[in-house]
Parts: sequence; structure tokens; C-alpha cells
Amino acid sequence: MLEREPVHAVYGGAHLFGRDVAAKMGRLAERALNEYAPDPAALAGALGIPNALAETVYARVVEKLRREPVEDYHVDFEDGYGVRSDAEEDAAAERCAEEASYAEKLPAFFGIRIKPLNEECAGRARRTLERFMNAYRGKLPENFSVVLPKITVVEQVSALADLLDAYGIARMEIMIETPQSVLMVARLIEAGRGKMVAAHFGPYDYTASLGIVRQSIVHPACDWARAMMQVQAAGTGLRLADGPTNVMPVPVHRGESITARQAAENRAAVDRAWKLHYDHARRALEGGFYQGWDLHPAQLVSRFAAVYTFFLENLEEASERLKNFIAKAAQASMVSGVFDDAATGQGLLNYFLRAIHCGAIEESEAVARTSVTAEDLRAGSLVRIVERSRK
Repeated sequence: MLEREPVHAVYGGAHLFGRDVAAKMGRLAERALNEYAPDPAALAGALGIPNALAETVYARVVEKLRREPVEDYHVDFEDGYGVRSDAEEDAAAERCAEEASYAEKLPAFFGIRIKPLNEECAGRARRTLERFMNAYRGKLPENFSVVLPKITVVEQVSALADLLDAYGIARMEIMIETPQSVLMVARLIEAGRGKMVAAHFGPYDYTASLGIVRQSIVHPACDWARAMMQVQAAGTGLRLADGPTNVMPVPVHRGESITARQAAENRAAVDRAWKLHYDHARRALEGGFYQGWDLHPAQLVSRFAAVYTFFLENLEEASERLKNFIAKAAQASMVSGVFDDAATGQGLLNYFLRAIHCGAIEESEAVARTSVTAEDLRAGSLVRIVERSRK
């Protein structure tokens, strides 16, 4: 079965983390939506959402921002936090652990990103993890993970696996942002000893290391790196995440007494940034990267709008394809006990599971459109569905 996978990840500096960070981000995102796209037509016009889907997408984005604005959050002790004194980082690690311990509700996926386990930073990275774990109260969240950045040798992943064993942590995630790491994803997975659940692409560190001046997440060098990640991770169950859009949807003029012209310029600036982020997210989804980074609360608007539009645009076609595939597979099974192209059918089923998990569609809608039972959807097995359809 396809387990739930978050559609995005938020990395927030440790100095900014509080137990209510997700709810706060949701409120800020909804405020941006109300100010710059107060109705479905405005959001559709800014992003290019088909008119037929505008109201549905808008309503589901609003509902998501109120119910679950952040699916995956990592407290960042690396780039988002910077280099600080040992005393300051020690205190931050302990404070963040306490805040997380007493949070009423953490995101469904939660964890921390430590500094690299290279010669320069390994001591600090280990110390931060130790301080956080010693200060944490109670049981860790089910989907707690530790993210390792800037990997250059396989031994760094092995070292993290050892650390996680010592603290009873079951999950790790890695950053693919150096030329060395792009070429050894398969070896890194093996070094994780079954703990690795995700690999995140870091386009800006990666392109900088290649000497590329005009950095962009859609640079051909990034496309090649993502393809390398996919090929090496295929069949492993590793979740792949794309990098962030670094243009933020923020106004260029601030204050209560801005002119009408300045207000229009603000809206245009936010719309441009939303559109860029929306296009990047859609491009990643179409390329098989179902998760991406978000850096600013207002990007939650364009993230969920992109995800929901992607799934809803393809809903009718995917429904017909899945129904027809199951019917034909069942007929073939009745004759020979086997059917061809099972991967295609499972991929269609996974499409519906992803759409349900992120809130793009309701489970009842998937059942109505595909004639697959809710029980079979939750099981997530195409073989089981075909076997049941034969009876």
C-alpha cells in the first residue's frame, strides 16, 4: 500500500520555531489569500487555474489552510538557522524540543535538520541532536525524522544511522545537493540501513557547486540530477522531494498609507511569485516529484492550488482508465491468472491515494468515480482489487 506522503516540506529556522508554528503559518497564508486573491476568479486568473475548477480549488485551498496548513515541518539548524555560538545553538535545540514536546498538535510529518556530518560541522551536528533528544519529553511523533544535508561521502549517512540507533529514531531523510551525492543515491540508501524515507533535491547548492551563475530550479543541470535520483531510487519506496522556489510572494510596498498604484504593484508582485511557484510545483508533479519545499507562508496558497489543480484536472481520465484497467485485468485473470502492465494499474491507484491523502478529493468521490470500494482503496493493492472483482 502507498503510505501517506506529504506534498510539501517546510524548513523553518530553529530561532523561529514555536509549538503553534503550523497554525500561525496557516493564518498568514489565509491572510495573503484574502488580500491578494479574495475570490476564486482572482486566484484562477493569477495562477492559470481552469475556470471550471476555480471554485473547487479555491474552496479546498481555504479548507486546507484552516485544517492542515503544514503537512511536513522540519526545525532547521542548518542554512535556515546559520552559524551561531555553541551556547546559542545548545539553548535553541533544548527550547525547540520543549516546544515540540508540549505542542497540542504537530504536523503529520515532523523532525529536525542538523548540520552536515563533515569534518567541520560533525561535532556541532551531533551535539544539537543530543541536546534536542535529551530535552524532548514523552514519545517522539510517529513520523519524526532527522534530515542530513550536504552529503559528500557514504560514511556520513552511515554515521547518522549509528546516531539514530543510539536514540531509537527510526527515520532519516537526506539532501541531494552536492555532485558527489547525485551519483551515489543507491549507495546512500543502502548506508541508511532501512531508515531512509526521503531524499530532497537542493538545486541552489547543487548548481552553485557546478559553477552555474544563473541558478534556477528548472536549469537543465537540475533536470539531470532529478532524473538520476529517480533512476537510482526506483523500486526502493524512497520518497523524492523537489527543491524550493526562492522568489517569495511578498509585497514590494509596506505600510498602511500606500497609494492605489502601490497596492496594484503589490498585487502584481505577489501574483508573479505565486505563478512562478505554481508552475514549478506543477512541473515537479508532472515529473513524478510529489513533494516540494515551501519557504514562506504565502507559498502554501500556490502549493495547494497547484497540487489540487493537478489531481482534479486528471480526475475524470484517471477514473475511466482505472475502471477499464480493472475490468480488463479481471477478465484476463479469469483466463490465465495473470495480467499485463500491473505497474500502470498500481500507478493509477496510487494517483487516487495521493489525491485523497492531500485533500484534493474525498474518499467517497474516489469510490463513486472508480467503483473501487473504500476498503480496497485503503488497502491500496491493485492485485487485491482485481481478485475481488473476479468473484
